[in-house]
Amino acid sequence: MSVDERAKHEPPPGPALYEVIRGLWPLHRTVVRAVERELSGTGMTAGQHAVMDELRRGGPRTVPQLARLLGLDRQPVQRLVNDATALGLTESAPNPEHRRSRLIRLTPKGEATIRSIQETEETELRRRLSDLSSGDITTALRVLRRLAEEFRDLAQDAPPHPTDRGDDPR
Repeated sequence: MSVDERAKHEPPPGPALYEVIRGLWPLHRTVVRAVERELSGTGMTAGQHAVMDELRRGGPRTVPQLARLLGLDRQPVQRLVNDATALGLTESAPNPEHRRSRLIRLTPKGEATIRSIQETEETELRRRLSDLSSGDITTALRVLRRLAEEFRDLAQDAPPHPTDRGDDPR
């Protein structure tokens, strides 16, 4: 049976897509709780972990850039950065592209900390999810990225949230 013929016999994707979306919120909460359990004793939160992960993956960023990448308002991201800085995990540096908007970067301690945490997490993920194939993971990533893209568009069409202030995009 060809792909086109299979598609004709499959149910419409609407209900299944809704089930995927319905599962995202509890999954997110569960992942945050699991990450915070793993961070117990470090003084870090799941939010700081997310900020440090973005800095490790993409290098120094401004707070507004981090906020956009994380899908959060600037103010909570600034608090996460301030707390990570107080722990000696991040620091601010001059931004050659903008005099007033400083770059946030990992300190050597922050780099070592997030690398160690992520190595432990990757080992645990491989152990617990060894039944998933590379194809399964590729498909999941494609679907999640597509959902994120579509919902970003929907969110942009929505009226602005009262806390959105149009911060400098740099």
